[in-house]
Amino acid sequence: MIIEDNTTNTIEINKSKFITYLYKVKSIKEVNDYLNNLKEKYKDATHICYSYIINGEIKYYDDGEPSGTGGIPILEVLKKNNLNYIVCFIVRYFGGIKLGASGLLRAYSNSTSLCLKKTKIKKLEKLIKIKFQITYKENKLLENFINKEKIIEKIYDNKVSYIIITNKDFLEKLENLNISYNIIEKDII
Repeated sequence: MIIEDNTTNTIEINKSKFITYLYKVKSIKEVNDYLNNLKEKYKDATHICYSYIINGEIKYYDDGEPSGTGGIPILEVLKKNNLNYIVCFIVRYFGGIKLGASGLLRAYSNSTSLCLKKTKIKKLEKLIKIKFQITYKENKLLENFINKEKIIEKIYDNKVSYIIITNKDFLEKLENLNISYNIIEKDII
């Protein structure tokens, strides 16, 4: 599952402020870019805890909170929701009242959950990169159909060759059209 949109939410618990950010990410570089932006924006924050899951790679960080009270509760909420390609940052401003370990666990967990409730979660769809050829006549008939996909390359030769990124539904529709086509390459990405 993935989130549809980047989302933010703020809550206050015993005068401590928790500002949560959820971002869709595809790489650790993106995570680091977001983290650097938040560090710049919230220079005076007490902590910026986070967790991410990117295609099986997992990391959590407590940023000075007692061990396991910041990053792990965030991560547990992400896992419980079967999320992937996501990072959750929680910026904390200490309000002067200590929450204790169990209070911090609840605060970081609730902050993440509340922010998730503000966004749509959708099923992660595997994309396929295919290269196929069709005749010029078939190209005329299918041009609108094909143009709805992400076209990487279009080559005119004795036939028209396409390299597109799409989903399995496109292949099923292509098969049902009763046209002659030749798939040259097919990779799941």
